[in-house]
Amino acid sequence: MVAPAEKFASAKKRSSHPLTQQFVDSFDFGFDDFQIAACNSVEDGHGVLVAAPTGAGKTVVGEFAAYLALLHGKKCFYTTPIKALSNQKFQEFVERFGSENVGLLTGDTNINSEAPILVMTTEVLRNMLYQGSSTLINLGSVVMDEVHYLADKFRGAVWEEVLIHLMESVQVISLSATVSNAEEFGEWLGEVRGTIDVIVSEVRPIPLYQHVLIGNKLVDLFTKPGQINGEILKLENEALRKVRHRGNRSTRWVDDSNKLSRAEIIEKLDRMALLPAITFIFSRIGCDAAVKQCLQAGLRLTNAEERKEILETANRYTQNLAQEDLEILGHSEWLAALERGIAAHHAGLLPSFKSAVEDLFQRGLVKAV
Repeated sequence: MVAPAEKFASAKKRSSHPLTQQFVDSFDFGFDDFQIAACNSVEDGHGVLVAAPTGAGKTVVGEFAAYLALLHGKKCFYTTPIKALSNQKFQEFVERFGSENVGLLTGDTNINSEAPILVMTTEVLRNMLYQGSSTLINLGSVVMDEVHYLADKFRGAVWEEVLIHLMESVQVISLSATVSNAEEFGEWLGEVRGTIDVIVSEVRPIPLYQHVLIGNKLVDLFTKPGQINGEILKLENEALRKVRHRGNRSTRWVDDSNKLSRAEIIEKLDRMALLPAITFIFSRIGCDAAVKQCLQAGLRLTNAEERKEILETANRYTQNLAQEDLEILGHSEWLAALERGIAAHHAGLLPSFKSAVEDLFQRGLVKAV
């Protein structure tokens, strides 16, 4: 039973941040303490660094910044590191704030570019700052999602340039995965941007499970935290015993009779209810070839109802393209794979194709990307 004094303290705390409470009440689930603390800081006008595990719900803090921007007649920019995330966040914001209030700016797309809430890749914002874009007028806040990209060797400078060159009047809300040096990171942000409230949560509401595929066996990587599964070592030793030497000692071959093909791996994941899945292949040609391998193997991951929904979605995204253009772009091959729940996703894909894949994958209709 909650003591009267605790009830009073809780009510007083809520009344000190009425906009936060109003925002929280608009959701059909309760907020965690770190989410409320971060929203309180945003309402107080402070810069904020929120570090929390993937899936913990830190992006609602960014949504709150957008919510406040609409209330105060200001603009809010929400930046992400990749176009796919920008597209996803744009759809979420449209559902929450209405299409008239939300725009999208990426290298591929320009939608409602003067909306009060703009979702964009970080590079787009960097370019705006260097060009002195008029879109920056009346900017109240910037949400930098996945701000830990600042440590990236190749792209980190973009985040650094944005943080340094943003006007002092702009409130910055930085969202990061859990990092070991969050306090140190916050100090650096404080030096660049002024006072920063650092809010850290290490609670992972969605657990991560790691597996290793050895031959045709999928086994748990750990039996308990920090302890490697002994079965992995056993399977590895068995594989080493099959190593044979041919000709000179530097040439070796391994018996791969138990090795699964790409299609067989996906089928195995499907049987174990581990789909949808993303396979990372580091070339566009490799991604397209992987899709062809699955089709040639006769892999099908969808039922009749799902195929109907996939066709409707694909047609919606490609309805403005001429038939002759679709033929040149390989639409029929793309659609044949899509109907089976299989798709490639890379920078060389036509934007409308890419958006359809992202939409279908998010809805669980495309099972293997």
